[in-house]
Amino acid sequence: MEDWYGGGERTVEVASATAVWYSTGLPAVPLRWILVRDPQGEFKTQALLCTDLGADPEQILRWFVLRWQMESTFQEARRHLGVETQRQWSEMAIRRTIPALLGLFSLVTLFAHQRMVRSIGAVRRAAWYRKPWPTFSDALALVRKELWAQETFRDSP
Repeated sequence: MEDWYGGGERTVEVASATAVWYSTGLPAVPLRWILVRDPQGEFKTQALLCTDLGADPEQILRWFVLRWQMESTFQEARRHLGVETQRQWSEMAIRRTIPALLGLFSLVTLFAHQRMVRSIGAVRRAAWYRKPWPTFSDALALVRKELWAQETFRDSP
């Protein structure tokens, strides 16, 4: 399997078949299940389910691994931009703020990427921790620094 959660290629064992998911009072749903096992034992055996019976197990596993990028995005948006705070528990607040905050996440990421391509030292480091790639926190710090340096914000009380 390629690009296993950003950690490169990994060999896994896979078993797959079809089954029927049944819940009381609802129609039965046919699905494909796959069981994924790491022969090195570095992660727990996992069962994945898919309602696309035509999808092969490798494709389902690729979809599963790709979701990591989305999960990372949502985790960073929660941590740094306040997605899913108490202010956003009502349906209307969610419809209003979540798209705006995810748009802000995208803008910060794009703006920081443009700046980081030009400047090698944009990734913050500590003496005890070296990281090859910037985090969203690094991107946000860079964007804040750039915005606060502008005359519009410099004299603001």
